[in-house]
Amino acid sequence: MGSSRDIAIGPVAVISLLLGALLQDEIDPDIHPLEYRRLAFTATFFAGITQVMLGFFRLGFLIDFLSHAAVVGFMAGAAITIALQQLKGLLGIKKFTKNTDIVSVMQSVWSTVNHGWNWQTIVIGVTFLAFLLLAKYIGKKNRKLFWVPAIAPLISVILSTFFVYITRADKHNVAIVGKIEKGVNPSSVKEIFFTGTYLAKGFKIGVVAGMIALTEAIAIARTFATLKDYQIDGNKEMIALGTMNVVGSLTSCYVTTGSFSRSAVNCMSGCYTAVSNIVMSCVVLLTLELITPLFKYTPNAILASIIISAVLGLIDIEAVKLIWKIDKFDFVACMGAFFGVVFVSVEIGLLIAVSISFAKILLQVTRPRTSVLGKLPRTTVYRNILQYPGATKVPGVLIVRVDSAIYFSNSNYIRERIMRWLGDEEEYLKENNQPRIQYLIVEMSPVTDIDTSGIHALEGLHGSLQKRDIQLVLANPGPAVIEKLHASNFTNLIGEDKIFLTVSDAVVTCAPKIEQA
Repeated sequence: MGSSRDIAIGPVAVISLLLGALLQDEIDPDIHPLEYRRLAFTATFFAGITQVMLGFFRLGFLIDFLSHAAVVGFMAGAAITIALQQLKGLLGIKKFTKNTDIVSVMQSVWSTVNHGWNWQTIVIGVTFLAFLLLAKYIGKKNRKLFWVPAIAPLISVILSTFFVYITRADKHNVAIVGKIEKGVNPSSVKEIFFTGTYLAKGFKIGVVAGMIALTEAIAIARTFATLKDYQIDGNKEMIALGTMNVVGSLTSCYVTTGSFSRSAVNCMSGCYTAVSNIVMSCVVLLTLELITPLFKYTPNAILASIIISAVLGLIDIEAVKLIWKIDKFDFVACMGAFFGVVFVSVEIGLLIAVSISFAKILLQVTRPRTSVLGKLPRTTVYRNILQYPGATKVPGVLIVRVDSAIYFSNSNYIRERIMRWLGDEEEYLKENNQPRIQYLIVEMSPVTDIDTSGIHALEGLHGSLQKRDIQLVLANPGPAVIEKLHASNFTNLIGEDKIFLTVSDAVVTCAPKIEQA
């Protein structure tokens, strides 16, 4: 139902920990295990409903607040976080922190270096990690051998499982997957709270968990869509994820979302469409029903190695360097997402990224660019004098261009900025004994829209110019702008003859009057 080709769905650590914490605030699982499980299904049901509603009301545009820079930072941070989490399986550590931040993880790793690491596990994990990285290197160097990195994880699982079985490495404290119960979970339709005190609690937990799961899934989907150069539909993703969780709540599942580690493995294995999810589901079903005993001796270290090798490719250093060269504000968003994910959590990283991106939008809207224009030699073209040093100013005329729509959020700033340009120009002309400014031409072709506050600002600008005996002239206002100027009678205020199609027309009309004066 979704538009992402690469996202792999399943339970993830972040949502699992979050949901567990929220549920335990309401019910003690040791004292009331049945109610705890029922509340989990209820929260999952309402998480799905929340996601479906967001998609139904077409709020997919919310994903646009994740800029490319934020996605690059989030991707790198998530890759490091996931890789660090796999150190538990790679090093054979039994007691490991449940936190995902780098400080907690490294403290947990180094506090067990003398008594918690298992050298047999490390040998297995590091050996197969090197094998996987080598396979990836071979596939990258020779495109004809693309199948080598694709099949390497499967070979690793088979070989490591066989190795552990024949050597009985599990007897030497090598952690293995262990016995997995056969069969699928029963229906949980009757276990969801549709009445009673737990209904509101389940709804509250579901909304929180659903929103975070949705944000994480869309961020992951957008990350891989960027990697493979295709577009995703946020509304479809929301409806797909919501439907999935509603159905899941009826079949003994808790909140699931896009998994970064599984998606990375999915992507790096060469999957190109969402059919991979169907294949994975069928394999999981067959595995649960038929071949779960075969995975008993699969070492946890090999699973950690596969995940680490997959996520390392998601760290794009070159993209970060390019972002730094192009836009420092984008770099701040990138680093905010990165450090938020690495040092706190995925949710905080996303929140920082969205907040910085939103702050950038507000800054650009409230502080639009304005520039003074000059005439390019031997042309009728007027351009920014800072960008084109050869452009010359027209005597007695100040030409200013506004590079955004004029709204309540920036109208006063634009007016003040134009008056500042005018003040600086008048001071310069006075010092050099040159003719004073008689006309102020505002180039409005970039102004796509204007509201009542913007018109009020223009009226104020006109009044200020009248006191200085300077005439306001408008050049090339767009259809939406001129319609509103007519509706507000602003055109009558400055005069219909003071609105021109181009800056050149305005200058040609005003210049002879300056010479006559």
